[in-house]
Amino acid sequence: MTKQNNSRPTDRELTILRILWDNGPSTVREVNEAMNEDQDTGYTTTLKLMQIMTDKGLLRRDDSRFKHVYKPALTEEKAQKQLVGDLLEKAFSGSAEKLVMRALSAKKVSAKELSKIRKMLDEFKG
Repeated sequence: MTKQNNSRPTDRELTILRILWDNGPSTVREVNEAMNEDQDTGYTTTLKLMQIMTDKGLLRRDDSRFKHVYKPALTEEKAQKQLVGDLLEKAFSGSAEKLVMRALSAKKVSAKELSKIRKMLDEFKG
């Protein structure tokens, strides 16, 4: 199977990526243990998902040791930008204004978050 650099992660793949972003490079067993904290997932299921993710270019595998260690092939920020870009086009016809308005109305935003948003908007404007 050829690697696809623009493959978007599925929900289960995002769970694995979050674990790796939070915990750093990990073995399949370590990822599986973290996944089992929220939902019972078999080791072979986790292994297969991580092999697929490697084929898709979402993970990199270091096989220089006895136990293979996996790490994300993309940063959390890059993955978020890709997903938001897809959502922006699919659900909001490319309108950043609509996206931001829905995001702000979807749940209560803290004063700290609002302050950061204002600061970012000022930076974009300037």
